[in-house]
Amino acid sequence: MRLAGKVCLISGGTAGIGLTTAELFARHDAQAVVVTGRDPERGAEAVERLGGSAWYLPQDVVDEDRWDAVVDAVVARYGRLDILVNNAGWIGDEQAQDIEEVELEQWRRILAVNLDSVMLGCRAAVRVMGANGGGSIVNVSSTAGLMSTPLFTAYGAAKAAITQLTKSVAVHCAWRRYGIRCNSVHPGLIETELGDRVLALFDPDVDRARTAYLARVPMGELGTPDDAAAAILYLASDESRHVTGTQLVVSGGLGV
Repeated sequence: MRLAGKVCLISGGTAGIGLTTAELFARHDAQAVVVTGRDPERGAEAVERLGGSAWYLPQDVVDEDRWDAVVDAVVARYGRLDILVNNAGWIGDEQAQDIEEVELEQWRRILAVNLDSVMLGCRAAVRVMGANGGGSIVNVSSTAGLMSTPLFTAYGAAKAAITQLTKSVAVHCAWRRYGIRCNSVHPGLIETELGDRVLALFDPDVDRARTAYLARVPMGELGTPDDAAAAILYLASDESRHVTGTQLVVSGGLGV
């Protein structure tokens, strides 16, 4: 799968799945790979790893005005935006998220980072992609949005909402003949820093929590950032030109 000539924007692209996806896009000949995040130091490290096609822009994904500014900056520099990956996410702090303990302020913050950011990204991208012949939007959700998540209710609710949002954006753009596809990727637990934080919610002994989690995964292993990035690449590329509004689950069979 090649991305020759494509201009790509990845929010939350300076670490984890986002950075791995950016590296994969660069290897598949994307014209430009723009990554965003809140940490300029991580941004500089990402650009160094990605090489000449990369550009870092600082971004808080819950800032409405910043979304428009980032997308406008990409279009001003490259003339268009072909691919958006909404990858930014946050599982929350150490506070309990079960329905008896979750606080409204915490709930709203988690939904803002995980859901509002996706809406803002889709809205900003559709505005410019529709005027420039189309493109592909890939929203990174989670298997947490496909099953119950009693220990992190807010995170699971946000990820579930991404599924419906993705479908609505996909059909909206199809009806209007914008040439924009919108799909979501749902990784299971991935071997990342965030993955370890999720495991710690189940059991402070992360190794013990990992063993218990793997007992539920039919394939018996955790996914890697490469696994998720490959799914994102497929949905971003022209090879999936007739695929829109769908959910690609990368979970080793968890939830099937």
